[in-house]
Amino acid sequence: MTSGKILVAQGGGPTAVINQSLVGVVLEARRFRDVRLVYGARHGVRGIVDEDFVDLTQETSHNLEQVANTPSSALGSTRDKPDLKYCQEIFKVLQAHEIAHFFYIGGNDSSDTVRIVSEQAIKAGYPLRVIHIPKTIDNDLVGSDHTPGFPSAARFVAQAFAGANLDNAALPGVYVGVVMGRHAGFLTAASALGKKFPDDGPHLIYVPERVFDIERFLADVKTMYERHGRCVIAVSEGIHDASGQPIVVQLAKSVEHDAHGNVQLSGNGALADLLCDTIKSRLGIKRVRGDTFGYLQRSFIGCVSDVDQREAREVGEKAVQFAMWGKSDGSVAIKRTGFYSVDYELLPLATVAGKTRTMDDEFITPEGTDVTDAFRMYLRPLLGSRMPDAFRLRRAPVPKVLHK
Repeated sequence: MTSGKILVAQGGGPTAVINQSLVGVVLEARRFRDVRLVYGARHGVRGIVDEDFVDLTQETSHNLEQVANTPSSALGSTRDKPDLKYCQEIFKVLQAHEIAHFFYIGGNDSSDTVRIVSEQAIKAGYPLRVIHIPKTIDNDLVGSDHTPGFPSAARFVAQAFAGANLDNAALPGVYVGVVMGRHAGFLTAASALGKKFPDDGPHLIYVPERVFDIERFLADVKTMYERHGRCVIAVSEGIHDASGQPIVVQLAKSVEHDAHGNVQLSGNGALADLLCDTIKSRLGIKRVRGDTFGYLQRSFIGCVSDVDQREAREVGEKAVQFAMWGKSDGSVAIKRTGFYSVDYELLPLATVAGKTRTMDDEFITPEGTDVTDAFRMYLRPLLGSRMPDAFRLRRAPVPKVLHK
């Protein structure tokens, strides 16, 4: 096929660096003389079936660079989760427009969409090269050391908890911060990188990789509150009991469900409120506050990792190189080499599609309420340069006069 047409789209939740990958595809594609046109589909796969395309060939390099440094999805995104019939419609549109290369930037569901479209092209004997470009703040793609979007979100979480800890130290009490993560606790675990001194919070970290027991939780909070006179807690939205039931369902009288039938974990403060109410009523602690980070952690413009920016750009560039020089479809993966450097590989789509990575056991302490030094060593290089630091006054007490 010699049409020289490329189509790129973005799917799933936006991130702080997903546009770097988009621009990486566009600018790298311009380096190949066989590429004639680069189209972008607005709002992901929905834009493909609706033939809602924009011609990115007409974009200036300067504006593309400006867009690259802007968080969120410049083309728009979608939460559509295509089945076989949906993917067959996608393939029909790709054929009609004579698309030779299709790049889809997204997470687990996006990789599965790419797999199905690839299979349709092979079945039809249509010469289409399909590449999945990784993206997700959850860091839950199989086969990669980490995923673009996660480091910047982790940087936000670490800094947010560092700030919450300072606030909590000034006005002691219990603070609960709920972080995104239905099945993987990487983002919640990033809260530990906000600690500087041994008694800093978060004092307790709960991730979906471990069963959450409400009685043990209350005992943990009581212990930390008595030890420090306060307690800062980081909690994944996806914490669950031994049966797998989300804790928010266990504590709430009613819960919402999303379009796919899953319990709605993001977009509301139910879990934080319920945990705070439980702590107040069961432990009798008066000052208990909670926050749900929600969408703030995904595209926060003032907290982007320079490492994340660079790698998000490079996975877009490598996707084009794999497509132009290679002979197979696949998913781009980041592989760590040395103390901190990376290389890129193209993994078979079946290796990644529809699968979920969770935190390694070595990253979680035996008690299940903190992370290990192995996780800190894993995450710290990803957070990037110029991480802010917190300091304390030296305590030099003045002798009392009236109350000796």
